[in-house]
Amino acid sequence: MTIVDVLSDVLTALRTGRPHAARTQAEAPWGVRFPAGEGAGCHVVIEGSCWLLPAKGEPIRLTAGDVVFVPHGTGYALADQPDSPLVDFRLDDVDDAAPVDVMTIEGAGSSTSLLCAAYYFDRANSHPLLDELPEVIHLPLRVGGHTSLRGAIELLGAELSRPRAGTSTILSGLVDMLLLFVLRAWFDEQAGNPASGWAGALGDPAIMAALRGIHGRPDHPWTVEELAALSGLSRASFAKRFTDVVGRPPMAYLTWWRMTLAARRLRDSDAPLRAIAGQTGYATEFALAKAFKRAYGVAPGQYRREHLTTLPG
Repeated sequence: MTIVDVLSDVLTALRTGRPHAARTQAEAPWGVRFPAGEGAGCHVVIEGSCWLLPAKGEPIRLTAGDVVFVPHGTGYALADQPDSPLVDFRLDDVDDAAPVDVMTIEGAGSSTSLLCAAYYFDRANSHPLLDELPEVIHLPLRVGGHTSLRGAIELLGAELSRPRAGTSTILSGLVDMLLLFVLRAWFDEQAGNPASGWAGALGDPAIMAALRGIHGRPDHPWTVEELAALSGLSRASFAKRFTDVVGRPPMAYLTWWRMTLAARRLRDSDAPLRAIAGQTGYATEFALAKAFKRAYGVAPGQYRREHLTTLPG
């Protein structure tokens, strides 16, 4: 399991619902306000330029090729100029039946084209990887930089501009890929700086070895000693280093990850609780139910009734 696998694991387990992708064509003057909520927004400027107006801080100018990600569900806006009038974006306007959402804002001024994506995460049990991200991630276009991210953008742009058979399925994978490459690009940029937290964890071979063990085999009855052996460190050194870098002691992180996986399976499958217990390292469904209620405040059955995604067929 690689760094990308750990990132992918986290995003897959935390995501709720399906991501949305849209193509936006706007002519000045224009401005769209995205309200605070559960969603995280990602935008790529394909042509022209615009401004990101974050909830906190100064406006950020975006030019063609720039990527911006607002991860925490804070409100923000996009506009042709910082002082342009804003209209509210409404999720009700999104057509789930359409293979591609298209937003057109007509005007008499210069034109801006964007690719936009929205992601929805389980904020009730959020991962420190997401919690530690800045309010805004801005990845300006750099010649030769972030080639994988640029490739994902080109594929997504081509699919959005010319929908064909299978576009809905293809878009789902491409939008997930876009987020993964955005985060990997940002973590890569942090690699040159002394870092703690997840920026440091993903660049620490010893901690990554333990994380690969936890993520690869969540059903295993891990001990601190076993994880320390994977990392090549003594028990005491490993426990301190893991806690300092990841933000939680090893066993607390293991429990958190098991609960996150259990919640994901309750939302997205009709698997019986005893099966989910076995997959997440609990000997009985009662042991899992007790741990789950402690983490989420409700019993697994109630959580499933409130969050179960409609299953195919």
